[in-house]
Amino acid sequence: MSRTSQKRLSKRTLEQWLSEYAVSHQNLINKRIHWLAVPTIFVSILGMGMSLSVWITLVLSALVLLFYIQLSTPLFLAMGIFMLICLSVMTLFPIGFKIWASVFVVAWIGQFIGHKIEGKKPSFFEDLQFLLIGPAWVADSLMGGKKRQNA
Repeated sequence: MSRTSQKRLSKRTLEQWLSEYAVSHQNLINKRIHWLAVPTIFVSILGMGMSLSVWITLVLSALVLLFYIQLSTPLFLAMGIFMLICLSVMTLFPIGFKIWASVFVVAWIGQFIGHKIEGKKPSFFEDLQFLLIGPAWVADSLMGGKKRQNA
């Protein structure tokens, strides 16, 4: 088994995930873009999902929260609160699938611009689970997480 396969099969701690994610997020401009774009992408996915199927979106959200609780209770609570805020805002201001999809595309364009500035490819190219670590990285930053060093 290759080293990459072993790495993918291993269970990482939150600290390991965040440290690996931080490697391709060192440039201040890229970090700032991500601090804005990652939550925007997250809320736009919830918005698109809620536009299509409330129940499927809620089930998938619960599965995402299961991923987070395995990593950290404070992260689980922070992401749960963030999801509730997102869902509440969507209920108060239903804007429809097309607008959420447009927000999603614009935020992803911002992310790729940030990675072009950084000069490193997005982490999820290595492991799709990093798509869930991006929001955790933002939440960790907001909760006063430690500065991550390059691995």
